[in-house]
Amino acid sequence: MTRWLVTGAGGQLGTDVVDVLSAYRADVVAADHAMLDITDPDAVDGVLLGAAPDVVVNCAAYTDVDAAETNEGAARRLNTVGPGLLARWCAGHRARLIHVSTDYVFSGEADEPYDEDAPTEPRSAYGRTKAGGERAVAAAGGDCHVVRTAWVYGATGRNFVKTIARLAGERETLDVVDDQLGSPTWSLHLARALVALSVADVPPGIWHCTGAGEATWCGLARAVLAELGMDPARVRATSSEAFRRPAPRPSYSVLSDRRWIEAGLPTMAHWRDALHEAFLAVGEDLVGR
Repeated sequence: MTRWLVTGAGGQLGTDVVDVLSAYRADVVAADHAMLDITDPDAVDGVLLGAAPDVVVNCAAYTDVDAAETNEGAARRLNTVGPGLLARWCAGHRARLIHVSTDYVFSGEADEPYDEDAPTEPRSAYGRTKAGGERAVAAAGGDCHVVRTAWVYGATGRNFVKTIARLAGERETLDVVDDQLGSPTWSLHLARALVALSVADVPPGIWHCTGAGEATWCGLARAVLAELGMDPARVRATSSEAFRRPAPRPSYSVLSDRRWIEAGLPTMAHWRDALHEAFLAVGEDLVGR
């Protein structure tokens, strides 16, 4: 029987991966940070040897994009060093690694979906550390997979959808940037996709997996208000220039899923359909009730 170990099991994506595996009655070890610090070589070796997983799904990451600008060392430990340690262990013990990466490894200057082999040109500290993690995983060899995703939201932790749902109950109008384009991705759908990849007969490498279609942050925010039965026009479009953040955001980060489709892996739902399903399934968690 296949045994999975999920790192970052207490986080947004890790929680859903564990729930998906548990629903399948799989043999899964849920390793949150208290159980496993992926930046500690001794901890990685000790915990993984004890658990003896056939598949490791790495959902542990430093995800505070703005804070990474002044804490790049901490981000690098979680996003670069940790994945390298996991990849080397997996390569040395014939285990499969599924490592989650991000659209932020790209510059955001494209005008068509990024292919899996497009050059990485991160513009932020977060993007640099995640690109470093991709390189560390690739250097380990073995059956190691990098899955880039984007704009993830879910019932656990903080995310854009939950923030908009909360602010919609507090403010009459919301100003949201309308000049950044990406693909919103429900964490539960992503979790199911990662589990499917973990058992698929496919070669190692880089994969792209996001909700289908594309939207701006403003478009996503308006869709959230529509799901709440509120007037989407309460969301007013603004520009990135008017809404400065410490870390630069990609203006275009739509990812091509060409390789995913060619491998026959299950396709993701359109982001708008997924958002509707998410509100039906976990709406109370998304609005904080």
